[in-house]
Amino acid sequence: MPVIRACTHCGQKNRIPGKYLASTGRCGACKSPLAPIAEPIAADEPLFDEVIQGAPVPVLVDFWAEWCGPCHMAAPEVARTAADMAGKAVVLKVDTEKNPQLAARFNVRGRASTFVAYPTLSCFLADGW
Repeated sequence: MPVIRACTHCGQKNRIPGKYLASTGRCGACKSPLAPIAEPIAADEPLFDEVIQGAPVPVLVDFWAEWCGPCHMAAPEVARTAADMAGKAVVLKVDTEKNPQLAARFNVRGRASTFVAYPTLSCFLADGW
């Protein structure tokens, strides 16, 4: 399930597979560069699985719910992290109300929670990411 991004130069919509979200690509129409994703990406279960399984960079996942006040307070920092880490990490946002099976897979229940998915969690944190 690719992410659809519009080219900032010509407006053409481009499909970006999950494994390339942190890469600089090229627009299919005008060949202008498409910068790595620099914002949190709303993810459902298929997109989540595609990104986690294929991303060559760390993936930060923000599990959140609309009713959760702390989730809304953390959102600007999550967005800032996505912008700061563009090309070095991918940031996903999973709405736990719309994706309860995904939340249950990681035992996320009724509170703001953040999960880092990468082969080695300590490596992700030790590198200062």
